[in-house]
Amino acid sequence: MQFFPIFLRSEGARIVVSGGGETALAKLRLLLKTRARIAVHAAEADPKILDWQAEGRLSWVARPVEAADLDGARLVYAATDDAAEDARVAGLARAAGVLFNIVDNREDSAFITPAMVDRDPVVVAIGTEGAAPVLARKIKAGLEAWLPAGLGARVRAANAFRPEAEALPQGRARRGFWAAVFDGALDGRAPEPLDRLLEAHKAARPAVGEVLFVGAGPGDPDDLTMRARRALDRADVVIHDRLVPAPILELARREAEIVEAGKTGFGPSTPQEEINRLIVGRAAEGLVVVRLKAGDPSVFGRLDEEIEACEAAGIAWSVVPGLTAASAAAASLGQSLTRRGRNSDLRVLTGHDVNGLADHDWATLARPGAVAAIYMGKRAARFLQGRLMMHGAEAATPVSVVENAGRPEERILAATLGTLATEIASTELTGPAVILLGLAPRAAARSLPLLQEAAR
Repeated sequence: MQFFPIFLRSEGARIVVSGGGETALAKLRLLLKTRARIAVHAAEADPKILDWQAEGRLSWVARPVEAADLDGARLVYAATDDAAEDARVAGLARAAGVLFNIVDNREDSAFITPAMVDRDPVVVAIGTEGAAPVLARKIKAGLEAWLPAGLGARVRAANAFRPEAEALPQGRARRGFWAAVFDGALDGRAPEPLDRLLEAHKAARPAVGEVLFVGAGPGDPDDLTMRARRALDRADVVIHDRLVPAPILELARREAEIVEAGKTGFGPSTPQEEINRLIVGRAAEGLVVVRLKAGDPSVFGRLDEEIEACEAAGIAWSVVPGLTAASAAAASLGQSLTRRGRNSDLRVLTGHDVNGLADHDWATLARPGAVAAIYMGKRAARFLQGRLMMHGAEAATPVSVVENAGRPEERILAATLGTLATEIASTELTGPAVILLGLAPRAAARSLPLLQEAAR
């Protein structure tokens, strides 16, 4: 992040604008929305600037900026359209320790002005660090269409109502009230009177905890479902697997407690009984607990055990499905998991279970055209290879190994059943991987290079 986004207090602050033409006008239209004291320095000024001066909205000084003009200034805009003059003014500001912006010159500016959506006091700033201003304008237009014009009035009324809302207990009860205050504010529904909402929440029963078993998908935040995003926004506590990456955890509310309850294959793991106690214990405190699992909660996620713990404790629960790694891996290969005339079923398997290497219906899996997604199979590769070939599978059967499926750091290893164990052993696959038996990458499936080709 080259430019750090902040909101500066403008009330009473001095802002100096160097320039009196169209470039300066564009900045002044924005600055005049603030409560700052604005001084414009220019030998000649556009008539509009003179009108604003007559209205008492700014002051115009009919000469260029001098060093003494920057005493006590908060911001300086160099907007003369003269590169040499703008550089001179920027130098004065730098010497005075004042933040400055040279309009349309990101490289030499100390700060830049983002695109803004103004629903005062709701202000959304959109920045691309000057790299894509057209994109920023498109995002701004989308947000302006989404945020109704009356949103600011609702926010101001809510802010004035804060002392009354303190009658509710802190935490979930008060947060629920404020969520109800803005419920419907973004879809045009008529808002319910604040005093009526407050009385309804005072009369409500004490909060009862619940558990949401949420699928985080393969790891890319863009693969999260809308339901998963909403669940993270509600969560008081997020108990997550080791495979859930930081960008997804960052989508949780800032106030939410984040707890790792990871399991590592053949390594340190949080005992399942401890996880169950943690889930039930936090929900029993009246909290919304999101049990965040990589992929889909119902695929090798010990979902049933955790649901049974909730049921035994009388805790309400629900499941939010997610995109499982097998689907993401197949998408990366450009392949379908099922295909007419090739395979009428799909097997989803684990390479090892609580008893060690997992046994399966090898004869069925060895048939020509069979497709299987094998989770947690890296260490079991030689065992899988041996069992399948022992039951008649051809050594030339295509096999793909997709590491970190769906993530930016994804890698694809194209192999055959006969070379699978050797190639996995010779390749440093450190991330979670899915083995797709019977599928090979399509040549133009992804722009990412295949790991096998890159290793040559």
